[in-house]
Amino acid sequence: MSDVDRGMITPAYTGRFAVAGIPALQIPDDSMDPEVAYRFIHDELMLDGNSRLNLATFVTTWMDPQAEKLMAETFDKNMIDKDEYPLTAAIEERCVAMVADLFHAPDLDPTVASSATGTSTIGSSEAVMLGGLALKWLWKAKKTGGDGAEGGARPSTGTPNLILGSNVQVVWEKFCRYFEVEPRYLPMEEGRYVITPEQVLDAVDENTIGVVVIAGTTYTGELEPVKEIAAALDKLAADGGVDVPIHVDAASGGFVLPFLHPDLEWDFRIPRVVSINVSGHKYGLTYPGVGFVVWRDKTWLPEDLVFRVNYLGGDMPTFTLNFSRPGNQVIGQYYNFLRLGRQGYADIMRSLSDTAQWFAGQIEEEDEIEIVTDGSAIPVVTFKLHSDCEFTAFDVSHGLRSYGWQVPAYTMPDNVSDLAVLRVVVREGFSRDMARVLHQHLVEVMKDLRLIKSDGHLPQKQHFAH
Repeated sequence: MSDVDRGMITPAYTGRFAVAGIPALQIPDDSMDPEVAYRFIHDELMLDGNSRLNLATFVTTWMDPQAEKLMAETFDKNMIDKDEYPLTAAIEERCVAMVADLFHAPDLDPTVASSATGTSTIGSSEAVMLGGLALKWLWKAKKTGGDGAEGGARPSTGTPNLILGSNVQVVWEKFCRYFEVEPRYLPMEEGRYVITPEQVLDAVDENTIGVVVIAGTTYTGELEPVKEIAAALDKLAADGGVDVPIHVDAASGGFVLPFLHPDLEWDFRIPRVVSINVSGHKYGLTYPGVGFVVWRDKTWLPEDLVFRVNYLGGDMPTFTLNFSRPGNQVIGQYYNFLRLGRQGYADIMRSLSDTAQWFAGQIEEEDEIEIVTDGSAIPVVTFKLHSDCEFTAFDVSHGLRSYGWQVPAYTMPDNVSDLAVLRVVVREGFSRDMARVLHQHLVEVMKDLRLIKSDGHLPQKQHFAH
């Protein structure tokens, strides 16, 4: 019997790969049927958590079927091949212009996409690196009296430093280490998990390349006081002190604040804000990975950082850390911009915020729970357990996993690292009904934890029997 005939009559899970397993660490010598390859990979992935029940992540886990279709149609388009895919390149430019306009960048021409200064990225991690590099080059230009390139009139003295809270996402630590910038972390304290203008003023000096202010912190979802910090730096400069720019890390809040809090000034309406990064795959409601970094105008992006290549046909400026990447994420983002519009985004953000605040109000009724953030800033709820509680936040997180929920428990940054909190990120696709079920399961977990007997076992329950 031929291998083909044998494959046709062999039951699905009795072939040689079902018995011997599939190679995991070496490329196999022989080929296999595509359905077999699909089945084994598909089955292995069933052991992953359910992405819709993953409340740890800010990343989008649901999009319209039409968006998925568009993205599937553009997997094979390389974003960097702008001469070969001019319409994909044009759509990227449009997205950058839309983001810059959303953040109130000045002097934009509504008919010319290139009047906006920015680029799409794989996500906010790349966007952060690019924003940080621009700050460093501007500092070098100031020190050398040049344009940011090497060889200016006066050599740079001192090590460049960056002011940021200890609550920043790890990518900022990576930036400082990779690009030899001294991170000056401003500590948190009990009850205050954002940086303050006073802390910033105490930390800046002539070698400070910039101050990072977060619009939607990773730990608690809070908004740092951009306007107040900018005002303090304005006064410092006016009094003859150092003139330090601000970069706003709006990875989580950038697509929330313009719609949920349109009157809040945190973006380019504040003159001292020179660059902003945002994640499209968070509250931009697009599958990973896509992000953007935009600058106030071209003067804040040193030309020395922009490379020009022509070996793909045509002269193409590029300012990215990556080169080849699929164009489908930007296409997905553009779909959302057109599909939803400002009104659609506003409706979604209000709905998510309402769900988050409803959930916070429900769980606050539990005796052991204290709300840290209620989801009113961005749709993120964080809560902690009272210090006299007999179980921990990690116990609660573990208990919720038994229901399929992934609700992270983690310790806060240095100086408040003895505090553990739990976080629920309310995203598109997390309905009020799902929030109600999560609340019920949380109540059950808390009830079980209260009743744990001295021998460490949960009380026996009567289970449903068929």
